[in-house]
Amino acid sequence: MIHIDKSYLNKGINNFRKSMILVVGDIMLDRFIWGNVSRISPEAPVPVVEVEHETVMLGGATNVVNNLVSLGGSVMMCGVVGNDPPGKEIISRLDELNVDTGGIAIEGDRPTSVKTRIIAHDQQVVRYDREKKISLNPKTTKGFLDFIDEKKENLSALIVSDYGKGVISRQLMDGLKSITSDCNFPITVDPNVKNFPLYKDVTVITPNHNQAGEIAGIEIINEEDLKKVGKKLLHNKKCKALLITRGKDGMTLFEQEGRVTHIKSIARKVYDVTGAGDTVIATLTLGITGGLDLKSAAYLSNLAGGIVVGEIGTSTLNIDNLKELIDSRL
Repeated sequence: MIHIDKSYLNKGINNFRKSMILVVGDIMLDRFIWGNVSRISPEAPVPVVEVEHETVMLGGATNVVNNLVSLGGSVMMCGVVGNDPPGKEIISRLDELNVDTGGIAIEGDRPTSVKTRIIAHDQQVVRYDREKKISLNPKTTKGFLDFIDEKKENLSALIVSDYGKGVISRQLMDGLKSITSDCNFPITVDPNVKNFPLYKDVTVITPNHNQAGEIAGIEIINEEDLKKVGKKLLHNKKCKALLITRGKDGMTLFEQEGRVTHIKSIARKVYDVTGAGDTVIATLTLGITGGLDLKSAAYLSNLAGGIVVGEIGTSTLNIDNLKELIDSRL
C-alpha cells in the first residue's frame, strides 16, 4: 500500500507555477463532431448522425502543452505543422496560452495532422484522420535541437510526446542526449512502440500496458507477466523508471533500484481515454519538477488521468480540480 502525505502533495502542486517545461513531439488538432443517431441509413447499414455542434481542441503533443498550462506550468514547444489553416489555428491557440512557439517549424509539403471524431450519445461512432506519416527534413530536426540547446538553461524538464508521426527520430533523440548531457533536469517520454529503441538515458517512460507488452514481446495477462515486462524494459537501462498505465487497474511504477509500486485507479466510470496519456505525462512531469518523489508524482498523475477519462473528448484539468480530488481521497 503506497503511503501519500496530503500536505506533501499540495506543496508539490503549489510549485507547478515555478516550472518551465519544453515539449517536443507530434502536433495535432482534434475535431469533435457531436450529434444524435435516430435511424440507420437506407444506403448502407450505418448510423445516420444528426450533427448538433462541433468543437476543436489541441491534440497530440499540444494536448500535453494544454494540460501543463492548465496546471499552471510555463511551456515551450517544438514540433511541426503544415502551411494550412489547421496549422495556423494551432499556433494561434498556443499563442493565446502564452506558450513559446519559437520551436515550431512549418513544412509546406506536410499537412497538419487533424483527427476528427464523430460522437453520438456519448459514444465515438467513427474517427477519420488527415495526415502524412513522413520523416522530417533533417534541417527541421536540427532547428529543434538548436532551439532546445538555446533554451536548456531555463528548463525545469523536457517532455517527449511521441505519436509516431515523424517528429521523433534517431537524429532528434541522439541530439537530445548530446545537448542535455550536462543538464540535470528530467526527461520524460510518452512513447510510441516503434520508436522505443530510440529512447536512451531518460528519466521516465510511460507506456500503457498494451505498448509495454508489445515492446517486451510478452502478453500481459496477470501480475506476474506485468512484473516480467517491467523488469525486462528496465534492464535495458534506457530510463531510470518505467510507469506502466493500466486503465481500470491503475498504474505500476518500476524503479531501477528494484522497487515496484502499484497504484490503484480511481473508482469511476471510464467514458473516453482520449488524451489520458497526455494528462498523465504532464502531471507526472510537473510533480517531479515540483519536488515530489517519483511515487508521489505517479500517484498524482493517476488522480489526474482518472479525472479526464470521465469526460468525453480531449480534456484538461486545473490545480483546483486536483486539490479537490486529493481532499476527497486522502
